[in-house]
Amino acid sequence: RRFPLVLGGDHSIAIGTLAGVAKHYQQLGVIWYDAHGDLNTLETSPSGNIHGMPLAVSLGVGHEKLVNLHGYAPKIKPEHVVIIGARSLDEGERKYIRETGMKVYTMHEIDRLGMTKLIEETIEYLSANCDGIHLSLDLDGLDPSDAPGVGTPVVGGISYRESHLAMEMLYDADIITSAEFVEVNPILDHKNKTSEAAVELIESLLGKKLL
Repeated sequence: RRFPLVLGGDHSIAIGTLAGVAKHYQQLGVIWYDAHGDLNTLETSPSGNIHGMPLAVSLGVGHEKLVNLHGYAPKIKPEHVVIIGARSLDEGERKYIRETGMKVYTMHEIDRLGMTKLIEETIEYLSANCDGIHLSLDLDGLDPSDAPGVGTPVVGGISYRESHLAMEMLYDADIITSAEFVEVNPILDHKNKTSEAAVELIESLLGKKLL
């Protein structure tokens, strides 16, 4: 089968990625692996940056021209989204998460549950109701010590090892039908550390093993 793999760019490209991918599924699930919720609108965004809005847009919230890309909206449903690694959420985003009951694993949950349990729960939760699952991985989900070359780093993130484990578990579960890896900025990177991390995580997601 074909496996769409998109390389970014900032996370605003997910507006187009999800608009394209969701056309091929009745109930697309999304794993949003990110330090941020990207659930802002022009009204709630402190910065006005469009790369803080792609998940909201895909859920049908935001500017009509973005929301209706490809002529349909919404692309996905709140109950089909799992955010992993959140540690920088604006007030409007927190409000939306509370109102919709969206499943969000912050760093608090990652530390308490451990990545193994968390990914097992995510797989079970999305597999039950979705006919395809898209992974949208922002490299700033990782800790800046492991992925320094990102536009909006947030300390206290997911480790390189935890991320590898997550990718290997997702491959073993055979549930991911498309993926994107975004926010690698070579200008901000240190000795290609972030680019190499991204490549290695993609390899793990696609089945590369140590043994």
